[in-house]
Amino acid sequence: MSAGFSKPDDVPVTDDVPVTDDVPVTDDVRGDAARRDARRGRLVVLRALGLGDLLTGLPALRGLRRAVPGVDIVLAAPRWLEPVALLSGAVDAVLDTAALGPVRATRPELAVNLHGRGPQSTAALRATRPRALWAFDLPDGPRWEAAGRAGAGHGGAVLPGEHPEEREVARWCRLLTAYGVPCDPHDLTLAHPEDLRLARPRGLRVAGAGVTVVHPGGAAPARRWPVERWVRVARGLTDRGHRLVVTGGATESALARQVADGAGLGPAAVLAGATDLLDLCALVAEARLVMAADTGVGHLATAYGTASVLVFGPVPPAVWGPPPGRPQHRALWAGRRGDPFAPTPDAGLLALTPADVLAAVDELATPARTRTR
Repeated sequence: MSAGFSKPDDVPVTDDVPVTDDVPVTDDVRGDAARRDARRGRLVVLRALGLGDLLTGLPALRGLRRAVPGVDIVLAAPRWLEPVALLSGAVDAVLDTAALGPVRATRPELAVNLHGRGPQSTAALRATRPRALWAFDLPDGPRWEAAGRAGAGHGGAVLPGEHPEEREVARWCRLLTAYGVPCDPHDLTLAHPEDLRLARPRGLRVAGAGVTVVHPGGAAPARRWPVERWVRVARGLTDRGHRLVVTGGATESALARQVADGAGLGPAAVLAGATDLLDLCALVAEARLVMAADTGVGHLATAYGTASVLVFGPVPPAVWGPPPGRPQHRALWAGRRGDPFAPTPDAGLLALTPADVLAAVDELATPARTRTR
């Protein structure tokens, strides 16, 4: 997703690669031997998804880091996520990997599947010929479904009448706990780019502290709230004294301009296509408020403790939203589960109105934020 939805892997990957090596692959349920092996070499983790997926996987990645200190942990993920992966402090390098493309590693001591339930993602890791493999649904290992059968037979969608899936963060912590690696599901924070000297010499392209970030886009049509509703929210925020910027990827520049124009904002308010991932991290870290749908930017707000109002559609925030007990984050949901892979906006998402969103903003009553680091 920008905040992706975990589901059975649906992109074919050949799983007929013979694993012929003088070092056998071990599906080590206890994990003790694999941790000893990992201390002697490299550990590869597969999570080749989006920004939200990476951020919800941080507690599991940090559990691994604590279990094998001093060992190189390589994250198999899209290259564009490298800045956030390094900001996490949980990985040492990113191995450019497309969603369920081949994992171009050879004979790691340990391969860990934080990507999905398999079988394709697990087969992709087996093809690297690891000494040990950790994943869901291996013989005698942890099962994907902790309780109920949410989404079974529906391509991973959670449909009415079914049990909701477990929280995404909790799922991957559960996997590692089963292999003897404790994880803290609340360990979701991210360093500011400047703290790790990852900013370019010219500095970060941000609009200054205290802006309200409006992020109207999203990777999946089912989670895209209509643009005219974002326009009404932007107008309401301006009336409330918020200084707005509109963000998005390069392909969302037109959408961002449409929101800005409709709300009477100037061209300088449109940052879509003009910022990279480090810029976005710095922007969210110093923002007054983040407004978004169920997308990776919402997870960035959680990572930086920035107040947020998020609109959810087909998947409940209990699965993909901010953790409970953090009142600075408001996740709005109409209570209707749907298909997160539908080609049109979800009916539950459409049930949320601009008035609902602005009411949540008023409840937060966020003061203008100043940077204190």
